[in-house]
Amino acid sequence: MNKFAAQIESELLSNKKVGAYHHLVLSVGDIAAHARPGNFVAIAVGGEGSSMVLRRAFAIYRASDRENGLGYIELVVAPHGKGSTWLTAQQPGALIDLVGPLGTAFGIPTQPVRALLVGGGYGSAPLFGLSEVLKSRGNRIDMVLGASTAMKIYAPLEGKRSVNSLTITTDDGSAGIAGKVSDVLREIIDENQIDIVYSCGPMGMLQVITEITQEKEVMHQCAIEESMACGIGICMTCVLPIKDDSGLIRMVRSCIEGPVVDGERVVWDSNRKIPEGTWGA
Repeated sequence: MNKFAAQIESELLSNKKVGAYHHLVLSVGDIAAHARPGNFVAIAVGGEGSSMVLRRAFAIYRASDRENGLGYIELVVAPHGKGSTWLTAQQPGALIDLVGPLGTAFGIPTQPVRALLVGGGYGSAPLFGLSEVLKSRGNRIDMVLGASTAMKIYAPLEGKRSVNSLTITTDDGSAGIAGKVSDVLREIIDENQIDIVYSCGPMGMLQVITEITQEKEVMHQCAIEESMACGIGICMTCVLPIKDDSGLIRMVRSCIEGPVVDGERVVWDSNRKIPEGTWGA
């Protein structure tokens, strides 16, 4: 578990609807100082007496550390299920029970590189904070944002401001290039001489990106999307088959050893089953 993680009662400072999503700002004190791009928080939903006993995990969109411990974090939430719908219905001033920061963060190169950030839907949220860190370290940044339709592309104008180039794809062609993010990756990697790809989004998208980066011999760090019931490594619902340095497959917890992992090490075709040859199986 992230050594800086803490459980707190966080005040909801604002809740604004942005396209298909909600942008939430929460006061979290010192937690903001330890939050890094790729980290997430686990939030108790439903209120007291709710039958929704499991926490919901949300990637941190951005963290801001102010003096005197007055830090806050921002989240981008899609109201899909009962838990996220409850959270997006909360009004400023509400107290939210959260644990964070949790999980691993994206690795930041020690020397300037050419980075490509790829996000799918609201999964692109942690990439905006990452782009700011990379830009401050002198890296060139290209970004690809994809979704099923234009309304589900989060903050395209912000993305355009924070990177050297922005490419948008939509399945229905309502914005940018008609198609999926994978349709444009090879060309961008070649034209911009990309050194590393960072991605976040649906697991199927991450698998295809990994196939492309392996083909192009480019590093790939991805924030995987697995259901996390507790977020602190106890429940074992988010285990994923990962190859270690020796090639041995181990079932690791996405909330502890992830969510950011080396895409090349993930056994993507496991279909939520324990692959043959896994250690201890």
